[in-house]
Amino acid sequence: MKLVKAAAIAFSALAGAALTMPVVGQDGDLIVIITPSHDNPFFAAEAEGAKARAEELGYTTQVYSHDDDANKQNQLIDSAIAAGAEAIILDNAGADASVAAVQKAKDAGIPSFLIDREINATGVAEAQIVSNNYQGATLGAEAFVEAMGEEGNYVELTGKESDTNAGVRSAGYHDVIDQYPDMEMVAQQSANWSQTEAFTKMESILQANPDIKGVIAGNDTMAMGALAALEAAGRYDVVIVGFDGSNDVRDAILAGKITATVLQPAYRQAQYAVELADKFLNEGSTGEDEKISMDAVRIDESNAAQLDTFQLNDAQ
Repeated sequence: MKLVKAAAIAFSALAGAALTMPVVGQDGDLIVIITPSHDNPFFAAEAEGAKARAEELGYTTQVYSHDDDANKQNQLIDSAIAAGAEAIILDNAGADASVAAVQKAKDAGIPSFLIDREINATGVAEAQIVSNNYQGATLGAEAFVEAMGEEGNYVELTGKESDTNAGVRSAGYHDVIDQYPDMEMVAQQSANWSQTEAFTKMESILQANPDIKGVIAGNDTMAMGALAALEAAGRYDVVIVGFDGSNDVRDAILAGKITATVLQPAYRQAQYAVELADKFLNEGSTGEDEKISMDAVRIDESNAAQLDTFQLNDAQ
């Protein structure tokens, strides 16, 4: 049994829960991994990275998606508590909405290790490992400004308003772009990290602003949606920059359809969370500060061929 182990959990506390999880891991080896939808390759890479590393270290794993639904996340954490999980790896469903659920796990003696997204509280999770979203956004904005020739009308597609990362990336973009008076943002809309929504929003924006020269998106999924809408309208001349480092955008960069993206190392970040969980469970401490930032990397035609599954082959 690990050094840090929750006291026995009464299963009756979970009676009537909408979601249940197989009761495994009573021998002290279960790590539960919860992320947003695996339809998004970024979140799928997180889940795969955490699962692979946990199993390498001898743990049993259960992998779930909360689909950005805080209520579903809460139910999954209830189930993880009932299953006697040793630790939870979590890409959360909202900076404010997730605090109580993570606290509930802590109160049950189960440490949480957050990846990708922070919560608006400290001392609740054992670790919050995030990409340096501001630094990455400035890299993406610099690539965008260069490709735009420092002038022209552009559009920004932002992520979920409830996600801290969306605001941080937008701020990073504007701290660079706004220094160039000949660049004018003619539309700024949230597409909620969704490719389908980005396609629809981009269609409408393009009708109202047919002379746009560029699109900067808060993630790669929205960048791909914008690309599809632009191509459907016969616009192959628009500068597009994303954020994440997905294989889809890598391929689009190599095909000359997207200018750049910013890699945040999702796979490695998730692995590191598991390694910190293992250290905490065995030693009682991670040996690190709660908040840990990992720098992002600009991806363009010069290094896109080295990118695979949110990792640079020679650097990540």
